[in-house]
Amino acid sequence: QVQLVESGGGLVQAGGSLRLSCAASGSIFSFNDMGWYRQAPGQQRELVATISSGGSTNYADSVKGRFSISRDNAKKTVYLQMNNLKPEDTAVYYCRVIQDITTKRDYWGQGTQVTVSS
Repeated sequence: QVQLVESGGGLVQAGGSLRLSCAASGSIFSFNDMGWYRQAPGQQRELVATISSGGSTNYADSVKGRFSISRDNAKKTVYLQMNNLKPEDTAVYYCRVIQDITTKRDYWGQGTQVTVSS
């Protein structure tokens, strides 16, 4: 069974940085597209960034130039480097396996809280 465990969230001041990690197990990680999403209180979950199995990346306009997604297939881990954080980045951040290559299902982690103070 595919499992995702996020880590690295916390409280940071505006302008600061955080690096989120998402460790995957139970999947053929290197063949899967992966993504980071976030959900603020009272709002819908939204895309932050995705990275394909081949390393192509895609970002929401709100984070372009500040966030960077990367992956280490040997460690089965996807990262989200977040720089120049803003209070509006405050949310629970979730990792997602996008249509697992074997099961064709999506999988989500439990989420990690990111809070940016002004």
